[in-house]
Amino acid sequence: MKFVAIDFETANSSLDSICQIGVVVFADACLAETWQTLIDPDDYFDGLNVSIHGIEKKHVMGAPSFPDVFERLCDLLVGQVVIHHTAFDKVALTRTIEKHGLREIACQWLDTAKVVRRAWPEFARNGYGLANVAQSLGIDFTHHAAQEDARAAGEILLQAIRETGITLPDWLIRVTKPIGSSPHDSPGTCARNGDPDGPLFGEIVVFTGALCLPRHQMADLAGRKNTFVV
Repeated sequence: MKFVAIDFETANSSLDSICQIGVVVFADACLAETWQTLIDPDDYFDGLNVSIHGIEKKHVMGAPSFPDVFERLCDLLVGQVVIHHTAFDKVALTRTIEKHGLREIACQWLDTAKVVRRAWPEFARNGYGLANVAQSLGIDFTHHAAQEDARAAGEILLQAIRETGITLPDWLIRVTKPIGSSPHDSPGTCARNGDPDGPLFGEIVVFTGALCLPRHQMADLAGRKNTFVV
């Protein structure tokens, strides 16, 4: 089993202002390789971002630009399962590539926040930020240092694999399914056959918006014989 964890820090609220890259390669459930570099984003540094990661304009003076390190990044990511915690890092990479007119990196993406929400019920609705999950799982790391964030995401995924028994290839499928659904459900569906004597039998029921129960439980209720219909 091999996957690559990534993380980016940005100079300001524009996600194409990457100022630090962190990459951690995991092989056979062990950390195999790390790479971190500062990037000169040729952009301004917002005080809020600096207060989060501590990187200032002076720190990137003489650092490479994103195009300078792009081939190195491709060497690490192309053809791999690439993990990231929440959509931020994938979007930041996509926008920075577009900004510089570079080619798309061909890889498989896996958001570990989606893994966390399906692996542990206590994180299904909230609290699935990287720092909170890592603390809960006993993973020590320095938050908002790109390489450290990437390592933490990788260790979270390894722990999810160990505790659930769901393999990496299966997690790539599992995250496409609703939270709380069975691993055997088809992606994106909570379909139930329903009780032939139930009031909703033969109907198509669609759940939208915020619900008090996970969608798979609502689907179970809708398919029962004794479902109360208003």
